[in-house]
Amino acid sequence: MASKDSVFASPSMVIIALCTLSFFLEMIPGIGDVYYSIFYFDPIYLVTRPWTLVTYMFLHNGLFHLLFNMLVLYFFGTALERRIGNRQLLAIFFTAGVLSAIGYTFLSQPIFNISPGPMVGASGAIYGVFAALTILEPDIRVYVYFVPMKLKHALVLFALFDFLMVNSSDMIAHTAHLSGLFVGLYMGFRIKKIEENLRPGYIGRW
Repeated sequence: MASKDSVFASPSMVIIALCTLSFFLEMIPGIGDVYYSIFYFDPIYLVTRPWTLVTYMFLHNGLFHLLFNMLVLYFFGTALERRIGNRQLLAIFFTAGVLSAIGYTFLSQPIFNISPGPMVGASGAIYGVFAALTILEPDIRVYVYFVPMKLKHALVLFALFDFLMVNSSDMIAHTAHLSGLFVGLYMGFRIKKIEENLRPGYIGRW
């Protein structure tokens, strides 16, 4: 029986393990291309391939893409699950991930005049985790490219970067990042409000 402190007690670590395993499957000659083609997300096939709203999160386009996402998830995901519990962490991760893909599909063209193409990666889901943690623990100290700052300032910096780069040709789904961020903000505020209502002696205002 696994102990409570094992890696399997942490949903963030399980997601990291699954993404890593998925990346190795992508690398297998003759199998990887088929595996990738089945599970990546393409807005054109949203209705006919609905499972890709979830599966695309476990695919990554290169080792650096995987390492960066998993490193961020390791620090922010484990911190958030300790703060709110495993179930709520999973709810935020998958809700932000799914709605990132939907936001990327329906907001890119009318708002930013971008034609959304195929997409892979857990970035949108991780942005949701990042944003929710920021609402709950805004003053956590983090390092962004070796520069120390509060978590709330880091979130503003990343959000500003994505907004400014949204029309760039860098092959990054910035609208998906921003969609995940807003989902995380909303869910973080909801959790914070519930926690405030549960405090002893709390008096709600009309």
